[in-house]
Amino acid sequence: MKNKVKLVRAYFLTFLLFTAAMANAQQKSVTGKVTAGDDGMPLPGVNISVKGSTTGTSTDFDGIYTIDVPGDDAVLIYSFIGFVSQEVPVGAKNEINVILQTDANDLEEVVVVGYGTRKKSDITGAVSSVKSEELTAFPVASAEQALQGRAAGVVVQSNNGGEPGAPINIKIRGNTSINASSSPLIVVDGFVGASMPQANDIESMEVLKDASATAIYGSRGSNGVVLVTTKKGKSGRLNVEFNTTYAIQNTSNSLDLLNANEFADYQNQIRTNNGVSSSYPQGTADTDWQDLIYTTGSTQNHQLSFSGGSDKINFYASTNYFKQDGIIINSDYTKLSFLSNIDAQVTDKLKLGMNLSGNRATKNGASTKSDGSVSAGGDDIITLAMRYAPDQPVYNDDGSYNFGNTVGDPVDNPYAIAKERIDETKADNFRANFYANYDIIENLTFKTTFGFSTDNQTNGIYLPRVLTQTAGGDGGRAIVETDKKTSVLSENYLTYNTELGKGNLTLLAGYSYQKTVSENFYSEATGFITDAFSYYGLGSATNVLQPDSSISTVEIQSQFGRVNYDYDDKYLLTATVRRDGASNFAANEKYAIFPSAALGWKMSNENFLKDSETISNLKLRASYGVTGNPSIGAYESLARFETLYASSNGETVSAITPEQPENPDLKWESSYQTNLGIDLGLLNNRITLSLDYYNIDTKDLILTDNSITEYLGYTGDDILANVGQINNKGFEIALSTRNIATDNFRWTTDFNWATNKNEVVKLVNNADLFYNAAPSYFSHDRSYVLRVGEEVGLFWGYDYAGVFQGGSLPAGTATLSGGVAGDPLFKDIDNSGDITEADRTTIGNPNADYTFGITNNFTYKNFDLSIFFQGSQGGDIFNMTNVQLTNGDANTTRDYFNSAWTSSNTDTNTPRVGNNSNREISSRFVEDGSYVRLKNIAVGYNLPSDVIEKLGMENIRLSFSAQNLLTFTNYSGLDPEVSYFGRGGNNNTSQNTAQGFDFGNYPTVKSFNFSLNIKF
Repeated sequence: MKNKVKLVRAYFLTFLLFTAAMANAQQKSVTGKVTAGDDGMPLPGVNISVKGSTTGTSTDFDGIYTIDVPGDDAVLIYSFIGFVSQEVPVGAKNEINVILQTDANDLEEVVVVGYGTRKKSDITGAVSSVKSEELTAFPVASAEQALQGRAAGVVVQSNNGGEPGAPINIKIRGNTSINASSSPLIVVDGFVGASMPQANDIESMEVLKDASATAIYGSRGSNGVVLVTTKKGKSGRLNVEFNTTYAIQNTSNSLDLLNANEFADYQNQIRTNNGVSSSYPQGTADTDWQDLIYTTGSTQNHQLSFSGGSDKINFYASTNYFKQDGIIINSDYTKLSFLSNIDAQVTDKLKLGMNLSGNRATKNGASTKSDGSVSAGGDDIITLAMRYAPDQPVYNDDGSYNFGNTVGDPVDNPYAIAKERIDETKADNFRANFYANYDIIENLTFKTTFGFSTDNQTNGIYLPRVLTQTAGGDGGRAIVETDKKTSVLSENYLTYNTELGKGNLTLLAGYSYQKTVSENFYSEATGFITDAFSYYGLGSATNVLQPDSSISTVEIQSQFGRVNYDYDDKYLLTATVRRDGASNFAANEKYAIFPSAALGWKMSNENFLKDSETISNLKLRASYGVTGNPSIGAYESLARFETLYASSNGETVSAITPEQPENPDLKWESSYQTNLGIDLGLLNNRITLSLDYYNIDTKDLILTDNSITEYLGYTGDDILANVGQINNKGFEIALSTRNIATDNFRWTTDFNWATNKNEVVKLVNNADLFYNAAPSYFSHDRSYVLRVGEEVGLFWGYDYAGVFQGGSLPAGTATLSGGVAGDPLFKDIDNSGDITEADRTTIGNPNADYTFGITNNFTYKNFDLSIFFQGSQGGDIFNMTNVQLTNGDANTTRDYFNSAWTSSNTDTNTPRVGNNSNREISSRFVEDGSYVRLKNIAVGYNLPSDVIEKLGMENIRLSFSAQNLLTFTNYSGLDPEVSYFGRGGNNNTSQNTAQGFDFGNYPTVKSFNFSLNIKF
């Protein structure tokens, strides 16, 4: 019996060895190289998979690959975006080299449009695509920052310079509103109104600019739409990628201010000019306040991602950690985020998918850009570092902070504010989106999506008692504000594709519903027995101010449809219509219809051009459509009351009073847009050019109606009505060239240029609307104007006419009251002989003539170099910092001190020190804001493939880059990219109209980055 068992074991072992040998004999390794058919260059990142299995790989930087196949019967699939996929039988070959053919410079590339995709060659609207590698060219906290200069007609700007975590403002084709938002709609993986994901997680980004492209989003499309598609997994082996970056950052500029001795001379000159006999009592210190508040900052960004899948299911998951320590002490931003995409082909007809993303961010902010509401600008570190007397020490002899500023307003010293003031914001964001796609019958599919998002933010501010000017008298001050926004989105639509004659027809019809609930709570208290608990100790305050809370709900329901027809691959038609209903509009105007139509003609496919060796692509485009803007408050059309305190029988009681009347006809702002475009490709598309002209008439602007008589008793200042109109028109150019393409060297150039001209067409009774961006302690309450027939936001003030030399006044000029030799002259517009409010006029235009960006990419073997310039030409800047620094009650610049008028220096255009201007708003502070900036320069190196193979990896890339290395400008301030909104605050109206003002902005940073990318 034992012998039989041994015999069975021997037979079984022999069978296993034979099976393993046969399997090993059948399995083999295939290597090869993949190149492009048009120029023979190697193609990195080509996906290679074994047909019918999960085995897969991708080419390295040199286009080389190695893959294990089960045997000679295997078939390899080679696929790469923008190239025609190939299937190659393995047979007896051990080396397979493949040439992938491009199709007219990616004209067959699929571009994401609203609720679907289209071939790039079939697009009839104005759409700009931004490549993933452009978004990740340098480390950024959000992908919005990386969009700057990458797309024609798109202006991207931080709301506060280089501040860590500062919000980013995007404008597409100018400001299309005044009181409503002009920011574009962000759609991420189909979720409308989402926040932007991390740049490393983005697969593609499309910017929809004209009405033909955006009308499918109806009432929310007037400001343009940014469509973001995040990365997804692909069938094949597991891919692991790690990206890490570390950057050193410094301020790109600082002002050249007076030292202590020069400051004393300056103050003594002021005293002499003003008839003061006593000398300035100079302090013993010599403090450079700018040097104290600025520090070396840093940025680190680390991302780890996993992706893979099979024929039935694929996945992508990533986590990202970003941290930036600011260049102002005690300012920083930290963000931890994740993203996960799963797609499953459940049956031949049903596909399910899920997208999850979330992040947690913490920002410790520096107090900048004061509106003057706190002790004469005492909460602005940047301007205080310029204002505070340099002869004063940081600390007194007893170790306490020095608050003895010897000139001007009593303010806390800037170093103390930077060290002691707490301004912490914690934000949580989560989004979940689920979809099901079902093929009902051939060519007819139904897709349903359900999404949920929540944004929670808490901002806590604490001003300790040690800050004697801003909080000492209050015994400390704490502010806590929380905001919560939840949104639910359900969208359902049918898509039908069929061939019709010589053409292809695509029909889309759908329904959308979205509900957004916003909650807010605000509390403020003073009088703390200790600073130890910061803003968490509201319960220990002796004085709790009246708290405030609110909740609002906005619902939007829509029906939409679209027709795409391509006839004979020559003639294109796109027609779209959307009907939106929104709860935040009036009873009579809750619904509106937004249609659009576009035509395209592929001239290059006509018989008279299709064989041309010069013109490889020529397409004409024309579109017209209407889009809307619903971005107003939830209850703006309703009659409203506000609460107040009143006295009854000697007691304080709560009461209400009418705030605004009902407006049952308040409706959407609507933009009527025409777009004409040309797409041109030359020399087998080595040169591609897109030209667009647009005209946008935005009608029914929602403005404050100040014509309501006061005796009706309404207390509201912002009673809204549809009473305005503005126009935007401009040109856009996008040019790409493949300058050199050889086996070892490649040079490509991408250039974009755009101009936008806006005009105020209609206002309330066509009367001027005046606003103010100056801090409240400046001498005037009007600094810019909206005027019919002019561009938006022109500066408003006195027209500077030089320096008064004494004696008779030059004809048509005058000085402010009490003017003497050396004081500023202004144009006397009303010829009254005095400078009064009647002499104020438009003194500058902040709107740029054009913006541009140019990128040159060079590749030599394993090295690559990218140089990106970005700039703006023609917009004026009102330098409010100089208004403050030339007033005599602060430090000043050496340039002003050395060039100021004196009896021995009369040949100058700079008034005397201590003149009578009193922080006037005038054209002498208006400067040209044009600039050209070396935005990014990057050098990269990919390790050779033989080294990578030995390490068992797919690719290793090292790179070094620098941002904002050089800026060419004549502007005398810290940076020409300014964003000060003044006493109006950072709201829709200020963002649309308060442009070009500079006061206390967080400086732009100069950054040097070291990066490592590893793919397994």
